[in-house]
Amino acid sequence: MLSKFLIKTFVKNSENTSDENVRGAYGFLAGIIGIIVNLFLFGVKLTVGMISQSIAVTADAFNNFTDAGSSLVTILGFKLSNMPADEEHPFGHGRIEYLSALIVSAMVMLVGLEFIRSSIQRILNPTPVQFEVIPFVLILFSILFKIWLSRFNVLIGKKINSSALKAAGLDALGDVVTSSTVALSLLASKWTDFPVDGYVGVAVALMILYSGFKLTKETLNPLLGEAPDPELVNAIKDQVMSYDNITGVHDLIIHNYGPGKCMCSIHAEVPANMSVVKIHEIIDAAEKNVSEKLNIYLVIHMDPINVDDAEVMETQYELLKILNEHPLVKSMHDFRIVGSGEKKNLIFDVVVDSNRKKIQLSDEDIKHDICEKVKKIYPTYNCVITIDNDFLHYH
Repeated sequence: MLSKFLIKTFVKNSENTSDENVRGAYGFLAGIIGIIVNLFLFGVKLTVGMISQSIAVTADAFNNFTDAGSSLVTILGFKLSNMPADEEHPFGHGRIEYLSALIVSAMVMLVGLEFIRSSIQRILNPTPVQFEVIPFVLILFSILFKIWLSRFNVLIGKKINSSALKAAGLDALGDVVTSSTVALSLLASKWTDFPVDGYVGVAVALMILYSGFKLTKETLNPLLGEAPDPELVNAIKDQVMSYDNITGVHDLIIHNYGPGKCMCSIHAEVPANMSVVKIHEIIDAAEKNVSEKLNIYLVIHMDPINVDDAEVMETQYELLKILNEHPLVKSMHDFRIVGSGEKKNLIFDVVVDSNRKKIQLSDEDIKHDICEKVKKIYPTYNCVITIDNDFLHYH
């Protein structure tokens, strides 16, 4: 209820998440709420840590302080990533959002390393921890705050498809586990002089390090060029295929320039006997409409397919039967016959499964295997095959 109230109050046109201004408003709201909640929890836990002299509670307090810093960096990231395109960055500045998340992860890991050091010193030089009921109850309340903050960040992260906010939600959920462990160590200090506090401090610091490492990995993936969202891949393919006279698609490549900023190219198979002007009109319409609908920049390359040549159709049919029996081949495209007389080249691309752990065949092995089977049916035909891996092209 509170999350919906905040969104309704502070985000205008909240349902129009494809609008950059709306998306920025969501990011700003999530950042401000994160700063307020985490600074409040930092103050509460730091006070409890000083009263109880607990290194685990103090470590958890500074974890919340870095989370507040993370929220500030998130706000800056959203603001900078919404800067318009310029001569040096023709596709905008969307990847700044990923860089801001990378800065956040570095801050998190530095805090984790510092508290590993402090916690080990506490184990080597134990200091009594003083248990008090009110500080203990405050820690329990802080856990409830973090549970809500986690759900809030995940809710907004899903709405605007923000990896930074989804990661912040997961980080807040990890903080729930961390704070729960701290609360248990504080409770245990009531009955034992064993330096539970120091060991729990190490555990908390390791959790902080793990969160930082996980966030770093999730942030680096889009910067390095991770595989696109399968839903987007299927949506592009289905939308393009919905146009008349487009009989197949392949070689879909997606370049990610930040959330909501994708440049895509795809090959569309069209009848070779159609008017070039007519098919060009269809392709233009598909590029424009699909780009607007999916909030991407789409370029479509036309591949003319011979649909009325008996030899081409028969040969393609036999070739498909061969390829369908191959354990690694997933599809074929760009098939054509070049040459005259008996000596002809069958030119085509095949998409193979990139996971070859069970069947370890090289590209050359796959080509040779296909060529040998084709030769049994068409002894005078020569195969010219291009191998595409399914992690590079989407069909």
